[in-house]
Amino acid sequence: MPAHERIRTVIGPGGVQARKAWREAGTGIHVAALAVAVAAWGLSGALPARAWGGKVELKRRYQPGQKLVYTTNMHTRAQIQSDPPGLKDLLPPMPTEFSVQQQTTLTVQGIHPDGSVDMQDHFDQFEVRSDLTEKLPENLRDTARETEQELNRTMAGQALTAHYDSQGRLVGLEGVEALLDKFDPALREPLRQALRLMLEHTVDTSLYPDHKVKRGEEWKRKLDAEASADYPFQMQGESTSRFAGTTRFRGAKAAIVEFRFTNMLTPALEQLRQTSPLGQLEAHGLGLDIRINGQGEGRALLALQDGRVLETQSKVHQNMSARLTNPGHLSLPTSQPVKLQIQSDTEMHVETAGK
Repeated sequence: MPAHERIRTVIGPGGVQARKAWREAGTGIHVAALAVAVAAWGLSGALPARAWGGKVELKRRYQPGQKLVYTTNMHTRAQIQSDPPGLKDLLPPMPTEFSVQQQTTLTVQGIHPDGSVDMQDHFDQFEVRSDLTEKLPENLRDTARETEQELNRTMAGQALTAHYDSQGRLVGLEGVEALLDKFDPALREPLRQALRLMLEHTVDTSLYPDHKVKRGEEWKRKLDAEASADYPFQMQGESTSRFAGTTRFRGAKAAIVEFRFTNMLTPALEQLRQTSPLGQLEAHGLGLDIRINGQGEGRALLALQDGRVLETQSKVHQNMSARLTNPGHLSLPTSQPVKLQIQSDTEMHVETAGK
């Protein structure tokens, strides 16, 4: 008996209606299954960790000659307070609004057996803005503004070399002094901090755990580092990172890592007095005891393929407190300890266009 006759015999006289109902039900099941499949396909880029057994490996894998193009937008606001208030008058004009917009190309120049890495940072585009000119005498403002614009044009095309140790810490910057010398002395220290902060955010191994992690898992990293000629601060601190899930960024599968950190910086005054406006206080015979406490938080997207930073968004707060250790020769209207405090809040967004 043909197959269709056997089916007709089984379903009986009402077979036509039954087949119609089954066909409609089957069509509905097929559409529903297709919808589920499409939804699952759409979510596969956002939730691959579940398909991979719930754990991912986040590790930075460098390739010699690899180029990454980053755009960075950073803005800092600062408040300067002193006790007594007149102490601020001993300082040269300092910016309280400071912004950097830049595009840089990072090239992996060398990968060493101990895990350290050398990278060239080429400034494709560069613009720094501040309110420093507004704080200068009126007869100097036009000249200062023209100088700042000329320096921005000069910075484009410049390059420096960054050295990272096996832990991903920035331990050296070749060529940074030549770049900073192009700027007004009052801008050099803020710009030095900005450059360091941006370079640390593009190569930051505190974001990488030393084992596979599952969604929601946290890990910690020490941020201790000794002072150097390139960065005259001893640092102690700790970061906490959390694997929050996965997503896609510019076509690349990426891990979402949320982070927060605290640190304390102790200046190496011998180097700092040569580069910072605070050195002006020592020129007045005042000794300094300085502590800088910082805290920050943010989110990073790390490529699952090679761990490169695709994007970071962060907020950083710093509080610098300085006590004057020998203010006795000054005629001050108070017997209380003489203090200077600078608080700053920085927001930064770094994004890559490289592959």
